[in-house]
Amino acid sequence: MTEGFSRHGATTLSYGAIGAYAFWLYAFGPVLALLRTELHFSYAVLGAYSALWSGGAALVGLSFTSASRRFGLRQVLWWPVLGACCGAAILITARSVAGTMAATVLLGFAGTMVLTASQSVLSDVHHERRDRAFVEANIGAAVCAVVAPVALGVFQGTPAGWRGAMVLPALAFALLYLGYRHTSLPEQPSSEARPGRQRLPAACWLLAMLVAAGIAIEFCVVYFGAELLSASDGLATSTAATAMAVFYAGILAGRAGGAGLTSRAGLAARLVWLSLGLTAAGFGAFWLTHQPAAALTGLFVTGLGVANLYPLSLALAIQAAPGNTDAANALTQLLGGVIVIVAPFALGALASHIGLSVAFAVEPVLIVSSALLLAGGTRLAGGARAAAGTLRRG
Repeated sequence: MTEGFSRHGATTLSYGAIGAYAFWLYAFGPVLALLRTELHFSYAVLGAYSALWSGGAALVGLSFTSASRRFGLRQVLWWPVLGACCGAAILITARSVAGTMAATVLLGFAGTMVLTASQSVLSDVHHERRDRAFVEANIGAAVCAVVAPVALGVFQGTPAGWRGAMVLPALAFALLYLGYRHTSLPEQPSSEARPGRQRLPAACWLLAMLVAAGIAIEFCVVYFGAELLSASDGLATSTAATAMAVFYAGILAGRAGGAGLTSRAGLAARLVWLSLGLTAAGFGAFWLTHQPAAALTGLFVTGLGVANLYPLSLALAIQAAPGNTDAANALTQLLGGVIVIVAPFALGALASHIGLSVAFAVEPVLIVSSALLLAGGTRLAGGARAAAGTLRRG
């Protein structure tokens, strides 16, 4: 049943903005592999790029709450769209490590601000059905994730090169602006309805950490998956970058299935458990095999598992902080930015010393940590809801 869920202009705008940003986000890993070939930098420098992107995302976590309360969601959506387009323009025109790193910071910050504002719009428009809205939005993101590496491969064979593909999201944002610039959006996130600054409950913190761990699981594969396919399975760099579409196809399939399952409310926690199990099984096959066909199968299953970790964990984290959407949303971006600085950078640094395959052991650690956070966070959230129900009955 989909009772109580209807889509509005703000929904469509948010879906489109998240999808356009996702193209850049998921293209970034294969682009790093291509840049590494052009600029001849080490695995550690590759990890530094991911850290810079994540640093920009962490800044959003620190600034989003105050920015959204001061300027409103419309301003913190459209101005960062312009900033992200400028970041992409710098990335495709720069021909040095310094220039492309500067572009990375700008894209990480402005793009994540677009993402966070869009998520707040969806949360405030759809309230208790935000889990379905987040999963549907991320289906579009997954489509863009599948298209991104393929587009890079196609454009690489043209005079424009891979840089031509990076223009596509800017064109999409231009179309969204023309079609939806007058669409009514929530003026400010829902926490404005309550006076004062509220402390986030412990359950929200644990579930926000779960969101962050899920992001790290995904982006260690995004940033280094093509490199592992090249190093362990013998694929050429350009072929490995294009083959990452298998991972994104798994994400797309997982989110399409998740949209159907979230038509019933209240299943988010169970679906996250299922997602973690699939992720562990798929990653084990991808990581431990040295046969391209088996590795790609494992990569697909990893994507299938990873697919709903982010949207469903995000829904759980926001649900654990009723009436405080902006702060909970910002916390997930802050923690996500921090852990994605640490995890891929650590993976890259380890890979430079002990080899990429061994360094990928960070992934099982993240998966186990996610299971512990999910167990603790849902238990605390359930206890808080039960206590609140008792108080209301009393």
